Amino acid sequence: MATPSSKTVSAPSRTKKPRVTPKTFVLDTNVLLHDPQSIFKFEDNNLAIPVEVLEELDRIKTEQSTERGRNARRVHRLLQELLPDKRSMEEGVTLDTGGTLSVVINRYHETGDYSSPAMQRLKAVLQDPHKKDNRIIACALFVQEKYTPPTILVTKDVNVQLKARAVGLESQDYLNDKVPEIDDEEMSYREVPVTIYELQRFCSEGHLDVGETMESQPPLEINEYVLLRSDEDKTMPARHIGKGQVRRLRIPEFVKAPGGIPIRARNLEQQFFMDALMDDSISLITCFGKAGTGKTLISTACAITQTLDDHGRYDGVSISRPVISLGKDIGFLPGSLEEKMKPWLQPYYDALEVLMPSKPPKDPQFAAKKVAKKKVRKLPEAPMEAGTGIAAPMKPYEKLINSGVVEIEALCFIRGRSIARRFFILDEAQQLTPHEVKTVITRISEGSKIVLIGDPAQIDNPYVDSRSNGLVYCHNRMKGHSISAHVKLSKGERSKLAELAADLL
Repeated sequence: MATPSSKTVSAPSRTKKPRVTPKTFVLDTNVLLHDPQSIFKFEDNNLAIPVEVLEELDRIKTEQSTERGRNARRVHRLLQELLPDKRSMEEGVTLDTGGTLSVVINRYHETGDYSSPAMQRLKAVLQDPHKKDNRIIACALFVQEKYTPPTILVTKDVNVQLKARAVGLESQDYLNDKVPEIDDEEMSYREVPVTIYELQRFCSEGHLDVGETMESQPPLEINEYVLLRSDEDKTMPARHIGKGQVRRLRIPEFVKAPGGIPIRARNLEQQFFMDALMDDSISLITCFGKAGTGKTLISTACAITQTLDDHGRYDGVSISRPVISLGKDIGFLPGSLEEKMKPWLQPYYDALEVLMPSKPPKDPQFAAKKVAKKKVRKLPEAPMEAGTGIAAPMKPYEKLINSGVVEIEALCFIRGRSIARRFFILDEAQQLTPHEVKTVITRISEGSKIVLIGDPAQIDNPYVDSRSNGLVYCHNRMKGHSISAHVKLSKGERSKLAELAADLL
């Protein structure tokens, strides 16, 4: 690996940058599984893949129905193309980025000689040298001793990073798909100062040019939501539609499912969210929000309303969320797909129960007003119980599921799908990797809308964090496009107790 061999991967000529000391990056298995193209994203630095990584990839490649298995097979094909024989694997080949790629065998482990200072350090700190993670760290230490520094172990496993640093090896996360750090204030809406006369004109005409007002501030993104405020402290929400033009929000007084209760936006941010959900020109919405802010309820209510109203914009609503991670097999649960997914999608059954309660609510705000009837799609009657001729008890929202208006989607079966004329809600999107989110969004056909909701502060997936998960990555890459919008919900509306717990516990 010290000197690239004559075997190189052909590439078009490039303008060379000023030469700096190249680094040697040792890649862990999870980096290649996370992004098979990561091999080509380290510029002109040297890459080393421990042979133990090939062993792990070989074990994972047999997972036929999972994203991990597909990525493992993709990495194998890439390495087969780039490293066609044993000599090229050991000596390394030059990539079109200018760096080198090679497969490394830890000679110390091969011979059983642990007399080097690095191996002595490893043995003193990590008691089991045969564990896969420890062998990868040992291989990185071998590279650090034998080749020109600096050597850096790249892994998405935080524990491996900590163990590597404990034995004197620099280690870091895979940074290519991490978004820049953003303060909470930057992620919320901005206020635009206007005069009282401009605010009055905006209220009457429905649009206003604020380009001159915002000249001294960072430019507004397309479909960015703002709050117009006058010196008299009068306010009006608006959406930037480009070139400094803002327009008034277009939201109904309420949205409701057939036979259900009306749902109204309770705060300014929910008004933003409802405006984006009800706008046909927006095909992708990302929404950040802590527990209880109304992400699930508002998105479900708007989706069902637009599906069942007299316009019939969508043929149905599709709901899904990661089962720990994309592609995780759910066959261990009994029953149909809906029954298997029900434990994971219980929040949506709860939301449907709120929208279409089995018993009329006692809250006087619902009894005081009679909601005008609208023409809606007729739903099927409840099925008969076998041998009785009596209709079996059915919750109101179950009619939506039985008729196909609301469908439960399993992400592990979404590859190859083409989802047309459906309102797709993807919950807990912060648990997905950027590649997994791309897999889902590329299934959306013309006439469909997809909403990605989640809380970047609540991540269970060990291989993504608040800056590298699919939800924030999608928001960062898609902002500024006319068919996408972003909303952050910060005020809890579930209950005073839930809001207090979300803030303090």
